[in-house]
Amino acid sequence: MNRIELERKLNDGRDWVLEHFGQLSEEQLHRPVTRSEHDPENQWSALDHFAHLALIEKNFVAMIRRHVAGAANPVGLLEGDDGQTRTRDDIMKLVHAMTEEWQRTHRDDTLSDVVALTADARGATLQLMAQLSDEQLEETLPAAPWADGTIGGVLGANADHGRTHWKWVEESGRLDA
Repeated sequence: MNRIELERKLNDGRDWVLEHFGQLSEEQLHRPVTRSEHDPENQWSALDHFAHLALIEKNFVAMIRRHVAGAANPVGLLEGDDGQTRTRDDIMKLVHAMTEEWQRTHRDDTLSDVVALTADARGATLQLMAQLSDEQLEETLPAAPWADGTIGGVLGANADHGRTHWKWVEESGRLDA
């Protein structure tokens, strides 16, 4: 995917997310819709799912910046800084704990707060893209399991992430409950 296609994909994905989450009422935004993957006693709202997008996008930008700076383990999921390989269960526990902390931090945010939060994350992505060459966008991000594993592919995954979370919110059957 070239730079123009990537930027279009990111912009189209952002527009799609704003349209879908923006159509929900305040009650629908804050209603519990899915059970937490970390703490089964905790429920996530549609707005929690929307806010989650900012965390992942910021994390992807940080991983790519670490890679460009020469870090040996820029993704940091498959193995710890000590070089020990993590099991899939260990990785998912780390990811779920991280996302749960973010969800609890942003639980009381308004839709406007979350739009700003996700805009800031998308801005960081676009800024990073502007700093990277076309060749860098095609580089493989070591140990990145997203998209095709290239820097451009990982950045582009952010465009589809919102659709995934929207699907989970819709499939919960709780938007119209």
